[in-house]
Amino acid sequence: MNIIGRLVCALAITVGAQYPAHAQTQPKEVALSEYGELANVEDVALSPSGDRVAIVMTVNGARLLTFFGPETNLLGTVNVGDVKLRSIDWVGEDHVLMISSQTEKLGMNFTTDLHEFSVGRIIPVNSGTSGDVVFANRRELLDAIFGYYGKRQVNGRWYAYFGAMVLKRNPGTNSRTSFGFDHGRPFLYRVDVTDMSVEKIKGPAREGQSRDWLVGAEGDVAATFDIDNESGRWTIQGPDGNAIAEGRQESGRAGMVGLGYGGQSVIYSQADADGTNTWYDVSLAGGPAELFLDEVDVDRLYFDRLTGHLTGYLRGDGNKVAVFKDPAKSKTAKDVRAAFSHLDMRMMEWTSDFGRVLVRTSGNQDSGTWFKVDLREKKADAFAYERMAIGPNEVGAISTVDYVASDGLEMDGILTLPPGREPNNLPVVMLPHGGPHSHDTASFHWWAQAFASRGYAVFQPNFRGSTNRNQAFRRAGYGEWGRAMQTDISDGLAKLAQAGIVDPKRACIVGASYGGYAALAGVTLQQDIYRCAVAVAPVSDIRKMYYEDVRASGRDRTTEKSLELQLGPQERWDEVSPWKNAAKASAPVMLIHGRDDTVVPYVHSHRMADALKDAKKPYVLVPLEGEDHWLSLSSTRKQMLEAAVGFVEKHNPAD
Repeated sequence: MNIIGRLVCALAITVGAQYPAHAQTQPKEVALSEYGELANVEDVALSPSGDRVAIVMTVNGARLLTFFGPETNLLGTVNVGDVKLRSIDWVGEDHVLMISSQTEKLGMNFTTDLHEFSVGRIIPVNSGTSGDVVFANRRELLDAIFGYYGKRQVNGRWYAYFGAMVLKRNPGTNSRTSFGFDHGRPFLYRVDVTDMSVEKIKGPAREGQSRDWLVGAEGDVAATFDIDNESGRWTIQGPDGNAIAEGRQESGRAGMVGLGYGGQSVIYSQADADGTNTWYDVSLAGGPAELFLDEVDVDRLYFDRLTGHLTGYLRGDGNKVAVFKDPAKSKTAKDVRAAFSHLDMRMMEWTSDFGRVLVRTSGNQDSGTWFKVDLREKKADAFAYERMAIGPNEVGAISTVDYVASDGLEMDGILTLPPGREPNNLPVVMLPHGGPHSHDTASFHWWAQAFASRGYAVFQPNFRGSTNRNQAFRRAGYGEWGRAMQTDISDGLAKLAQAGIVDPKRACIVGASYGGYAALAGVTLQQDIYRCAVAVAPVSDIRKMYYEDVRASGRDRTTEKSLELQLGPQERWDEVSPWKNAAKASAPVMLIHGRDDTVVPYVHSHRMADALKDAKKPYVLVPLEGEDHWLSLSSTRKQMLEAAVGFVEKHNPAD
């Protein structure tokens, strides 16, 4: 049995068993499908009181939304089937909101061919039914949601707030049920979760503008943000409709972050000309805006789930210190974090009084565990395990490796080693993340662990442009697709080879989304570094991506400016587009792409395959039927993993 068993002196929090008992001391072989399966536990939510927990879990092949009470007593289950789950959230103590998405084909008059629509469903805990789809009972509203703006308790009743698409009555018909698309600017509606009645709260933005709202503690609209999609001029209005802040940001990178401490102000952001984001705090009553946390590296802000008010933030430095307005909560958060200090941990949710905290961990000897920390009882109980088939001994060792790029920029990456093997001269898979504005942490990563289980060292470089360091590091990626961002990856490979951990002559590059682009670039823009490349949902042509995104925005000038800032001068795009450089491919390529991808359309892989074929370069194209950009379905995720691992094993055997 693997026991964390740490004591935090101030609270004496006892952290219980991390996994059920395992008798073996050597790693056992785990089927590849166990890595590709959706996790046994996909999401967990804590009710406002902390007495109830909702879990999306798979039991004996059935995917269930399950509700538990204070003593882990079962309150009910609902079979949710093969939906593309995005999140769950308690709205009061008796209802759970489940948000999923589905891909729909659009007609000729839209700016894009496919769209991923979000669907909200309100599920009563004790009814045994699958609940009701938000807006499904109103013919004039599309039964999809366009933003979730939180939940509030008003006069004893619980409401959820959503963006809604209001349809117009079709002309030339007497039918009261004939409605059609009007425009794509959402209204703000609230839904009574008890009887599913709806009420319009605010109207949409004007034509050519986008709008956002912040809902106050009493269910009122505390602030409204409008931005002109052509000029980038923006305004924030307070609860009385008066402008309290305004400005102009040509790339559209401005917006509200949330309500400030006590709900008396709005925190908003605006990017400078070089792309630096600056936060400001302005009173809802008006007055001068003040810089907010301008000298603090912030990982994320914490907001009260019931009021929307800011309560604290998590520092973005290596210590990951949680700082709350209430010093007692800061101390409690520090003690909770100390109990899990050897793992990648995150406080996911907590009650308003901080009496109960929901914690998720993963990392060395942990393929994903959920804990309920009870500060009243001073203990932490593990109650859910994400991957039961992958025990502590089957988790490859995970560590952070610091290195310096060829131009002297400091960065790091995450190294995962094969279970039970010495870190000497190993074959390696370079696995750059997507985004590219994202980053990897020293946590359990199902794709990295799958390759590690087959004998490969796996390295996930946080190249320039990643979000694990300061804003200057992120800005360093602007205009560097296929250039410095790409050599950052191969510089990481050189670091591992210098340390004797990997054999640089036995390397492949694998990735998805931007990581898929990097995989293609690794064998077209760079040559003779990798034995093979696997690109999942990759961007293959930067110019095509630009025009797709601009078209999808309705040809907004702010979108054009934002993309140009990130991608650099247009005259340089073809130089770093793998599709334009397919004839230079120096290793076999596998392309894997979901046909329902609304982020990077399937045509990117199809055109790349054609270019490789014309150049007589070895390639394989694997279409995933019904799959989106995020590999949301278990069947196609497993199909992707089997194909990717098999391709790497063929061209870069581990033994």
